[in-house]
Amino acid sequence: MNGYAAVLRHVEEELSAGRLAVGRQLPAERRLAEDLGVSRATVREGIRVLQALGVVRSGVGSGPDAGTTVVADPAGGIGAALRLHLATRRLSPEDLVGTRVMIESHSARAAARRPDSPELERAARLLDRMDDPALDADAFHQLDADFHVALTAAAGNTVNTAVMAALRDAIHATVVSAVAALPDWNRTVTRLRREHRAILRAVRAGDGDLAVARVTRHVEGFYREWARHAKP
Repeated sequence: MNGYAAVLRHVEEELSAGRLAVGRQLPAERRLAEDLGVSRATVREGIRVLQALGVVRSGVGSGPDAGTTVVADPAGGIGAALRLHLATRRLSPEDLVGTRVMIESHSARAAARRPDSPELERAARLLDRMDDPALDADAFHQLDADFHVALTAAAGNTVNTAVMAALRDAIHATVVSAVAALPDWNRTVTRLRREHRAILRAVRAGDGDLAVARVTRHVEGFYREWARHAKP
């Protein structure tokens, strides 16, 4: 195997075998190059790809933060890939919203069986912050994204949580640009606040069916509204 793919395969094998773990550092570039029979430039290229995938973080200088450390940021890597593919216009917003509904409806039902999850407390605090009338649309939707990720995290499925975070990041800029064209943002934000509270109430009450119905209506309804006003 040639090129940076050899570096990726090596790191994958080391992680799978337990010889590498989150928080551990990769060997120095020189050693990796020698072990894999590739150039140091190839090792650096592989490390850059691993950084983009959210698998490692590189630090310069000396001390505990220096070197290349294994991290766990799957949402970052997935989000970067989704944003790039969304920019090609080969991933339709409709399909992304459909995926969100699938993940969030499943998560809402599961979260309703875990009403004591600390993520639900976090979701409630986010809603309190979203009540601030001084928030602009961008700040509101950043908190909105965090709220939906917290609800998904409350279900306890880390894969769904990572994908959900990536989906929200991928469509954030598109949503904010559409919001700018809405005829009455104040009316829209009032409705969104009400819907968010209703979703959280259903989850905390343990009513999975109602939580699913409310989150589905909320996500699909907002998409239909911004789709009507989004720039082509």
